[in-house]
Amino acid sequence: MTEHRTWTRFTRAQRLARFAVYLGAVALLAVSMDTVEVIPDFLYDAPKQVTDLLRRMWPVDFGAYHKQGIHEALIETLNISTLGTILSLLMAVPLGVMAAPNIVPVGFLNWIARFVLVSSRTVNTLVWAILFVAVFGPGALAGTAAIAFRSIGFCGKLLGEALEEIKPGPIEALKAAGAPWTSILIKGYWPQVAPAFWGLALFRWDINVRESAVIGLVGAGGIGVSLENALNLFRWTQVSLVLLCIFAVVVLAEVFVTHIRQKLI
Repeated sequence: MTEHRTWTRFTRAQRLARFAVYLGAVALLAVSMDTVEVIPDFLYDAPKQVTDLLRRMWPVDFGAYHKQGIHEALIETLNISTLGTILSLLMAVPLGVMAAPNIVPVGFLNWIARFVLVSSRTVNTLVWAILFVAVFGPGALAGTAAIAFRSIGFCGKLLGEALEEIKPGPIEALKAAGAPWTSILIKGYWPQVAPAFWGLALFRWDINVRESAVIGLVGAGGIGVSLENALNLFRWTQVSLVLLCIFAVVVLAEVFVTHIRQKLI
């Protein structure tokens, strides 16, 4: 069956509104370009500088992998991401439960939980890392705390939404049978949210592996410290080795998480 459409012209008010939106977008673009302060000479010279940088980074100094402690830094990065993810899950589970109104029907507690979850997400991982470096000093402890506090909002929010979307039938049956609260939680809620929980845990760990490779630039431990040291000493062949290691770890983590998700979920 052919669908017939009736075309009508925009009214004068609609055309003016569209023109105002386009004009506003162009004005914002002009203001943004002026704020960035693009220097044409540097922009023109950029391809030459990139070529020169790549030439200095070749050949890759594979001998620095053990001599400069890059292997230990990689292991520390994985430890930071793993411990940070576990800590975040331990803190996110009670917050996610408290944020779900069908489990905790107290508006004030729901608001507090959502406020904490939103606060965690609004602060970038690098900012968390700078704060914890100031508290604990440089090292893996500050990085682990930064990863954990950044991940609470992500894990708690998705877990709370999964709890809100569960089917009420099994819960009502357990309540009608007089089951205690712990049994309702374990036998009614957990089987329905378990796939979502493990999925978000693996996904967050994958994200944390990437972020753990960066926070070392502000002193929070991991492979980022090796990258910063190599950059400060202009050891470009070592910089290329560190970047290659980060790329390999991120790809392997992605493959590992994808494989585990297919097996478990």
